[in-house]
Amino acid sequence: MRAGRDRVMVRVLRSETTMNTHPGLIGKKLGNTQIFLDDGDVVRVTVVRVGPCIVVGKRTLEKDGYSALILGLDDKREKLVNKPEKGFFDKAGVKPKRTVRELRLPVDEVARYEVGQTLKPSDVFVEGQFVDVSGTTKGRGFTGVMKRWNFAGAGSDTHGTHEYRRHGGSVGTNMTPGRTLANLKMAGQYGNEKVTILNLKVARIMDDEQLVLIEGAVPGAREGYVTVRGAAKKKNAGRPAAAAS
Repeated sequence: MRAGRDRVMVRVLRSETTMNTHPGLIGKKLGNTQIFLDDGDVVRVTVVRVGPCIVVGKRTLEKDGYSALILGLDDKREKLVNKPEKGFFDKAGVKPKRTVRELRLPVDEVARYEVGQTLKPSDVFVEGQFVDVSGTTKGRGFTGVMKRWNFAGAGSDTHGTHEYRRHGGSVGTNMTPGRTLANLKMAGQYGNEKVTILNLKVARIMDDEQLVLIEGAVPGAREGYVTVRGAAKKKNAGRPAAAAS
């Protein structure tokens, strides 16, 4: 039984660590709004500016052992660029970028793009496509267990509760094992970590404004940078059947 359970666990871990190799873009979260569909329904969306997103470099199997695109977004002032960065951007023939991300892609997908090429939202996404959005969540500092882990508290405020209304409760053990166990839910740093929201739907693409409107909420605060890629757990990178064909 133990060997069978171990095989199941290995299979689960491998499936959860599958790398997303679908095309995507870097974006800046501008805020939230709502749009009206043709049938009158209201859709709540997050507005993400994904341009001008520029290819600033490539990784190849021959030179680097893997294939990837290096994308840049938003110009960076010359005085803030160090010499190694300046040499990299000069070689690519593009202005220094404030945000740079490397996206692993198949070899044939990398070959479609050239260094210095500017990507529009419609070059990568279609309306109705499902995407995965990664970003850094808002930092909330040092918080207690009720905010960090959604603890219920001590319950009644009147029947025997003294100064423990928002405490985490007992965390100790008996003589065996005689220590505090690892991974207990306690107070501590909350937020300011990378989070990926899966399977969000692209509601609208606006090439002229370099905007993508995504149904639902995406991680991070306004003006924060995010990475938008085709859905890893959907067929055809989350594209609708008509667009995929």
